[in-house]
Amino acid sequence: MNKPTRYFSKRQESHVAKTVGGRRVANSGATKFSKGDVRVDNWLLECKTCTKPQSTFTMHKEWFDKNKEEAFAMGADYNAVVFDFGDGEQFYAVDENTFKLLLKATKEE
Repeated sequence: MNKPTRYFSKRQESHVAKTVGGRRVANSGATKFSKGDVRVDNWLLECKTCTKPQSTFTMHKEWFDKNKEEAFAMGADYNAVVFDFGDGEQFYAVDENTFKLLLKATKEE
């Protein structure tokens, strides 16, 4: 039975929201005022998933650019693109400045 892409996207967004203690954005950011896929504290997350397990995943710079703009518009300080290879394991991709902040925070622990 083939399921639509939206099924896999919603499943990933729900999983990410639950895992990070956030909430799914209504209509996956399709509304005029709410953007992105998951909102948690001052983060806006954009989720991308495969519909079947794969060993590679192509990232698009436009995803990062758009998410950065939408995060700013939503008042979020940070943003990340969350992706999986279709196996349910999530990976979070951030820009260099955000990674440096995360690195600094972990050094202070």
